[in-house]
Amino acid sequence: MIESTLMHLECGMCSAVYPADQLWNLCPACARPLLARYDLARAAATLTPAALRERAPTLWRYAEVLPVRDPDHRLSLGEGWTPLVHATRLGGQIGCPNTYVKDESLNPTGSFKARGLGVAVSRAAELGARELAIPSAGNAAGALSAYAALAGLPAHVFMPADVPQPFQAECRALGAHVTLVDGLINDCGARVRAGAAEYGWFDCSTLKEPYRLEGKKTMGYELAEQLGWQLPDVIIYPTGGGTGLVGMWKAFDELQAMGLIDARRPRMVSVQATGCAPIVQAYRAGHEHAELWPGAKTVADGLRVPVAVGDFLIIRALRASGGTALTVDDAAMIAHANLLGATTGIFAAPEGGACLAAQVALLESGWIAPDETVVLFNTGTGLKYAHLWV
Repeated sequence: MIESTLMHLECGMCSAVYPADQLWNLCPACARPLLARYDLARAAATLTPAALRERAPTLWRYAEVLPVRDPDHRLSLGEGWTPLVHATRLGGQIGCPNTYVKDESLNPTGSFKARGLGVAVSRAAELGARELAIPSAGNAAGALSAYAALAGLPAHVFMPADVPQPFQAECRALGAHVTLVDGLINDCGARVRAGAAEYGWFDCSTLKEPYRLEGKKTMGYELAEQLGWQLPDVIIYPTGGGTGLVGMWKAFDELQAMGLIDARRPRMVSVQATGCAPIVQAYRAGHEHAELWPGAKTVADGLRVPVAVGDFLIIRALRASGGTALTVDDAAMIAHANLLGATTGIFAAPEGGACLAAQVALLESGWIAPDETVVLFNTGTGLKYAHLWV
């Protein structure tokens, strides 16, 4: 049996420490995200390349550095170990031969959200949560619905009323209680907070509980393993709430502490929509926190996040890596999703198209050199956005 080496939780802002074996949301002292900390020396004894070659191809292969202690509570629908596609035709066309696509659309429920919610629901159930709730632009709601169904827990999802029908239908088919809200994801978040206070729901909002980040960080573990314990020169990631980017940055520090990689890091690139770019604006202004983006609007529902509680963690990772942040408009997202599809066979969500558009722009500006190794993340399937191609 592979044992978790979870030790405690630590606030990402004020560094306050809390015991891990009870339910937590934000840090009680400063209302910022809590981060899971592990005994990495103990984890390193069993989390080895040789051991990993014998393990199942799901994210639970990294159980030593995941928070669920009881193996019976490790819920799985087969999430993780998604393909890392060497996009040779695409790379040749854009002048960057070492272009790879990490295709997260092949996760259960069709997006990377399955990683975070699979781990978060597993841990919440282990710690005694009775009902779960989440605000979502779409994919997170579907993922929570799926893993709550697997756990036998009621799920309450709150989505903007204009979220495409496939997202809504998925949640209803999986047994969730669906509420449509006139407004954006932050308005949905207010409804979740009210329900949590009144009914005792456990709030699974992005970075408002510690363990979605832990599931997302496994993208970083997989990337290192799939590249032979090397990291690429550049990672391009579409950023809404930011857990994917923050999680990978955390994973790289853990991997180095366990002796699996060296100190070299990729330059991290955050991509947002021109109609909703609070992180880009804060990064360019030299700030650590982002202001609420008014009137957020984009066809990429995962990027329509006008404020992120973990904004400072995203911006710190960008700066520490020597990375950057940039915006892409909706038309460019769709055009580049089409290019991605026509050259790789991957039907990408607009967020995946945004990453390719960003890579092309950064190649044209010289920020990315043609001989560098670049990994794009396609975070979800285009099937849920089929209306954009009709």
